[in-house]
Amino acid sequence: MSTLNHLAIIIDGNRRWAKNKGRSSFNGHKKGMDNVRKIGESCRKKGIKVLTLYVFSTENWKRSKKEVKYLMNLFSQVFSKKNVQELNGKGIRLKVIGQINRLSKPLQKKIKEAEELTKSNKKGILNLAVSYGGKADIVQAIKNIVKKRVPEEKINESLIEKNLWTFDLPHPDLIIRTGGEQRLSNFLLWQSAYSELYFTKKLWPDFTEKELDKALKDYSQRQRKFGK
Repeated sequence: MSTLNHLAIIIDGNRRWAKNKGRSSFNGHKKGMDNVRKIGESCRKKGIKVLTLYVFSTENWKRSKKEVKYLMNLFSQVFSKKNVQELNGKGIRLKVIGQINRLSKPLQKKIKEAEELTKSNKKGILNLAVSYGGKADIVQAIKNIVKKRVPEEKINESLIEKNLWTFDLPHPDLIIRTGGEQRLSNFLLWQSAYSELYFTKKLWPDFTEKELDKALKDYSQRQRKFGK
């Protein structure tokens, strides 16, 4: 039976969910963000130590300014004092990975304050990938190494990992993607080398604890050999 410490989820299907119900894409995103709270709580109760959610990719900046603005407002709500204090009370550490410098200054400030407040919490980690791209992650790691003028012979996988945005996190054991697509879409490309993958046709707002249990059961029956 495979143990699971780090679960990562590619959130997909908010807009299609809204379209299917004759609603605006904004309504789909709102429902999706509500589900983040529900699934996050389910994972906490199940003892999953690290939960990484892919909520906004580097490619998502190409969407309409109106939609991007709405999504940023949703993210800002995630980092409200009430939400952060609630997570802090449960012993959850908040972390954000991605091109944080592309976010608004007020949102950057909220993120920094949330990370600072919760940095010592040990009961779990909620890691949000915002303005994140796997390729961008690797590029910025290489740039960091170049800045440090590390000799070529000392550059290895361990050094690169220490310079990734996920430097203090274990690699994901399982990556779930909702919405029916079967690809990683530039998510944790380096870190997912030996992750188990699970794809479901359920759109994210319809992804319930029952669906989560199906994925976890499927994962528990797999044997991870890591090339051995």
